[in-house]
Amino acid sequence: MAITREQVRRVAALARLRLAPEEEERLTGDLDHILEAFARLSAIDTSTVAPTAHVEDFGAFLRPDTVENPPAGDESLANAPARDGRFFKVPKIIE
Repeated sequence: MAITREQVRRVAALARLRLAPEEEERLTGDLDHILEAFARLSAIDTSTVAPTAHVEDFGAFLRPDTVENPPAGDESLANAPARDGRFFKVPKIIE
């Protein structure tokens, strides 16, 4: 399937892009190569290949999401220059 310059102009208009004539020519060739690559991929018989989400088993790299160092409460506020209860007190920066 060959892509035409008119199709490139239409896609550029939909994307609100202004393309120079040399850019249109280059993109016509680039998009044509992309469509040819997908056509080659479509020709491959994948009926015997099981669907996969990941090639590798990533379960081994994950760990449970548990808190191992909980915040220390008053200890974390001990050196604060100003505090309001259990919160840091900082100068107002938004009016």
